[in-house]
Amino acid sequence: DVDAFNLLLEMKLKRRRERPNLPRTVTQLVAEDGSRVYVVGTAHFSDDSKRDVVKTIRELQPDVVVVELCQYRVSMLKMDESTLLREAKEISLEKLQQAVRQNGLMSGLMQMLLLKVSAHITEQLGMAPGGEFREAFKEASKVPFCKFHLGDRPIPVTFKRAIAALSFWQKVKLAWGLCFLSDPISKDDVERCKQKDLLEQMMAEMIGEFPDLHRTIVSERDVYLTYVLRQAARRLELPRTSDAEPRKCVPAVVVGVVGMGHVPGIEKNWSTDLNIQEIMSVPPPSVSGRVSRLAVKAAFFGLLGYGLYWMGRRTVSLVLSLPAAQYCLQRATTARPHK
Repeated sequence: DVDAFNLLLEMKLKRRRERPNLPRTVTQLVAEDGSRVYVVGTAHFSDDSKRDVVKTIRELQPDVVVVELCQYRVSMLKMDESTLLREAKEISLEKLQQAVRQNGLMSGLMQMLLLKVSAHITEQLGMAPGGEFREAFKEASKVPFCKFHLGDRPIPVTFKRAIAALSFWQKVKLAWGLCFLSDPISKDDVERCKQKDLLEQMMAEMIGEFPDLHRTIVSERDVYLTYVLRQAARRLELPRTSDAEPRKCVPAVVVGVVGMGHVPGIEKNWSTDLNIQEIMSVPPPSVSGRVSRLAVKAAFFGLLGYGLYWMGRRTVSLVLSLPAAQYCLQRATTARPHK
């Protein structure tokens, strides 16, 4: 087994370029132990980003690949493009119920509104999101002894912390802006999408006036992604033929695939002390949060009750207008005893 491992490792190291020709979207970071991390900044709706990811992994033959996904979005890695395209365009009641079950009422509604933004871009561009992550998954599987890690903070934590950071009126204002996002995407926007993450750019424009929201959705996730990349960049211990043989460790090579909006934050946090526990905690609901949830529930059940009442009236009127019903009423009237 050790001989087979060493043979495959030797093949892998021969494929690894000492002076790789990497795309301009790649940023190199070095860990304290000499391990190297190559962060590929991508646009989530770009064929150029897919090619950048494939080229980087093939040139570097990494030991670990980290992608900006969490366990709640891992299903997109094994779905084909047509299925993902259909799923991304459709915002169904079932998806809403699932989001509410996972994240709570307000966080679930906010997630669905953000999915609406993604669906709008998907419909305009005709391209499913996350293509660069699927390419990373496929290429990592071709590299001997390459581990594949999910590097993003879980969605429920992000949305619950984001909702807790907003006041009631800020939530209303943000929801209003997301609900009425329907502007067409021009050809210039499509070209910009190849150079910059269009989804993150649109989100940055919408949340720019809410600094606390930007902190939870962008800055905190920069910290989390940096933490995972640093954990992945640990020296590798090579196998030994016997216990008497001394241990030998070599620096690791890691490829990170993240939205290019996160690259500056990862660079900034790379050499700093990170408090990961702080950004993983979910604060208890505030008074405004409880009030907003009650208001949403009251509005929902109020609209539901009014809808049932309106449908009931229409149904009764429709039934009474039928000839058979008119005949029965007339017979009942004439059959009623007169005093």
